[in-house]
Amino acid sequence: MLETYHIKALRLILEKIQGEPGLVWALTGSASFALQGMDVTAHDIDIQADKAGAYKLGGLLAAYCTEPVRFCGTEKIRSHFGRFQIGQAEVEVMGDIQKRLPDGAWEGPPLLAPLTRFVDWEGMRLPVLSLAYEAKAYRLMGRTARAEEIERYIKGEDAL
Repeated sequence: MLETYHIKALRLILEKIQGEPGLVWALTGSASFALQGMDVTAHDIDIQADKAGAYKLGGLLAAYCTEPVRFCGTEKIRSHFGRFQIGQAEVEVMGDIQKRLPDGAWEGPPLLAPLTRFVDWEGMRLPVLSLAYEAKAYRLMGRTARAEEIERYIKGEDAL
């Protein structure tokens, strides 16, 4: 479920990026899951982009910046990351996200275009990452409960 403040933030984001050629981005995480029909509450708005897109989004959303886009990470994940506050909605931008593989190496950043689907919602056309990709990504990060929840939804078992 998305709150009214999420909707307002998504409208503002779309307004800011309108007319930006070549900007590669998609919603991910709980907001994306809710937009694709899963029964989840969105806590924030997570956006994946490529590296250039993350910095471009950082510039377009500069008035809302609480943490500028910069390269950072943890033991399991790294990206060009920034944080923004649009009204009550926290927005996180991640560019060229990489996850650590079981052998310790870093996975290359995903090509987002083939993983992106579009959802028409509240008069907006929003890019979201496919749930199949999300399930694999969550599993790789060791978040198996969330991966299994997504997989059950994909199979239609969550309605049982």
